[in-house]
Amino acid sequence: MKVAIVGVSGAVGQEFLRVLDERNFPLDELVLFGSGRSAGKEYTFKGKKLVVKELKHNDDFKGIDIALTSAGASTSKEYAETITKFGTIMIDNSSAFRMDNDVPLVVPEVNPDDVKNRPRNIIANPNCTTIQLVVCLQPIEKLSHIKKVHVATYQAASGAGAQGMVELEEQIKQIAKGEKPTVSKFAHQLAMNIIPQVDVFTDNDYTKEEMKMFYETKKIMHTNADVSATCVRIPVLRNHSEAVWLETEKELSVEEVKAALKNAPGITLYEDGKTYPMPLFSAGEDDVFVGRVRKDLTNANGITFWCVGDQIKKGAALNAVQIAEYIVNNNLL
Repeated sequence: MKVAIVGVSGAVGQEFLRVLDERNFPLDELVLFGSGRSAGKEYTFKGKKLVVKELKHNDDFKGIDIALTSAGASTSKEYAETITKFGTIMIDNSSAFRMDNDVPLVVPEVNPDDVKNRPRNIIANPNCTTIQLVVCLQPIEKLSHIKKVHVATYQAASGAGAQGMVELEEQIKQIAKGEKPTVSKFAHQLAMNIIPQVDVFTDNDYTKEEMKMFYETKKIMHTNADVSATCVRIPVLRNHSEAVWLETEKELSVEEVKAALKNAPGITLYEDGKTYPMPLFSAGEDDVFVGRVRKDLTNANGITFWCVGDQIKKGAALNAVQIAEYIVNNNLL
């Protein structure tokens, strides 16, 4: 088993290394790729030093079974054919192919079998906020069809990558020194502030991040449910949070929903209504943490809950590695 990481120097690329190690993924050889700036850097994996190769249009992917890519949408689009031409399965973390009809969009807890139909040998990793949401929606969908979802997200600086986290840390230091904070990665100063904008605005005044949740949820869950989202950037380094309101076809009790969530894969449930998950205590964890499950006071068929998940881990690297594990465990190479 030969595996490649493309974009290894980024936040998600580094998380790929940690997750592959943590889960003891069954690989014999790991090959690292990066930009010209990253080429030549060394990273250690299982006690062995690996040198980053520059990503080029050549035959470097010959013999590689699975490539985990997180180098941005433009790079994914440019190099997809180079990566897949010898049969390599490309599991891509960018937005490049998510809504393409011939590319499955997969969350293993929800639609793992979709990986079987991959005519281009590309599998897309969903947006981080969508992954977190559908992991929680799926066990409720099994109780009763979900008709609509409203969600407000509270997204950490990590959603903008390593540079986003660095900018937040620097702004905090600058404010403490009485200096004017430097703003470059976000639309406004993030420290001591919240920004009700993640990604750019579209023609309908929703942002691209909000529309990703609308479209991706439908594709992953094979549902007609609509998702209306407001995505907000908050001054937290890591882990996204979401407040979710949903309406089901039939009325569900809180006890039914809690039981379904408790028994679902990839979820840790806070059963006491007065305790709840927070980003500070769930960073680096695999699961999506759910709490404050209760009836929606405006709708007899409504349920509302709070969930927190590590955007870099389950929202990106772990989900991709779980897809790879499913492929290997089910002989789908």
